[in-house]
Amino acid sequence: MKALVLLSGGLDSSTCLALAVQEYGKENVLALSLYYGQKHEREIQAAQSIVSHYGVEWRRIDVAELFEGADCTLLKGNADVPAQSYSEQIAEAGGKPVSTYVPFRNGLFISIATSVALSNKCGVIYYGAHKDDAAGNAYPDCSEAFHDAMAKAVEQGSGECVVLRDPFIDKTKSDIVRIGLSIGVPYEKTWSCYNGGEKPCRKCGTCRDREKAFALNGQRDPLLKEQP
Repeated sequence: MKALVLLSGGLDSSTCLALAVQEYGKENVLALSLYYGQKHEREIQAAQSIVSHYGVEWRRIDVAELFEGADCTLLKGNADVPAQSYSEQIAEAGGKPVSTYVPFRNGLFISIATSVALSNKCGVIYYGAHKDDAAGNAYPDCSEAFHDAMAKAVEQGSGECVVLRDPFIDKTKSDIVRIGLSIGVPYEKTWSCYNGGEKPCRKCGTCRDREKAFALNGQRDPLLKEQP
């Protein structure tokens, strides 16, 4: 069987790719990266680096036009990404998704991935949502309920030819780092920061979560080794 992995170039999806390669072999893994109009291409560049490291096939698709007009701070032309923790953002959002939520992004990405999977004879799709992102309804398309609904839709809509798999749906980011470290994921090649600078900003929600996840595993994020 072949596997398709939705690969952003971030920590979570890169760990998914490593798991897929471990299970199916690099010759049976297709990585799919989707550009959606984010303010920088650091993640896409990281995805290319991860793909080169593992030696898997790579497809890139531009879907930026689909998000034109969206009020999302990750997208070009919109307000700056908040320099806040997710807990602070969740409190301000009052139960609504946070400002970095891209409207139904995972739903769209999984749908596209299913079409690509069927066209390339891939029987399983990996993606890397985890329970930290679903907390407080920050990213509703990262919840277990969302995953279960999409998994059923993928199975039925593909004629039971494709299975949707999220190995981290019930895990935290620190769990993901622990798993990744155990299988040698080259985290120094990944990129998580929502800002596209030379170095991670360490202020946005995802930077804070990433740094904490490494710390909980007794490690320092390899992207921060040169920073005090």
